[in-house]
Amino acid sequence: MSSIKHKVLFVCIHNSARSQMAEAFLNNMGGELFEAESAGIEKGKLNPLVVKVMAEAGIDISGKQTNEVLDFLKEGRKYDAVVTVCDAANAEKCPVFPGKVKRLAWSFTDPSQFAGTEEEKLERTRLVRDEIKEKIAGFITEASELKYWM
Repeated sequence: MSSIKHKVLFVCIHNSARSQMAEAFLNNMGGELFEAESAGIEKGKLNPLVVKVMAEAGIDISGKQTNEVLDFLKEGRKYDAVVTVCDAANAEKCPVFPGKVKRLAWSFTDPSQFAGTEEEKLERTRLVRDEIKEKIAGFITEASELKYWM
């Protein structure tokens, strides 16, 4: 197996929840094959409920900062895949990175839109977390095949 890691960027609206979870899961579960980063179409603030549910899953993201995708583009960062994790309308706002980049769109519910008590919001955020973890596991399996990147 090659020691070169595939670089993956996860993008959502504010880099406060979904993209942060996807980045953390890919680095945690597939770190030997992948190097993941995340950014938002606009820079936001890390969602404290997301920090809490990720800690429940054994991953500490409390020290993470939010990033803006245009900053990464301006810096000339290169990715093998850019994955949007917001709804289709917002995914269209994501800039196109140059080069041979696999572009994927995964739609997950935005935890910042959840209403109700803190426990109700936590429960719904856990469901999104688990959906993202499952999607990442499938991505690792599928992307581990060399032909995926050709």
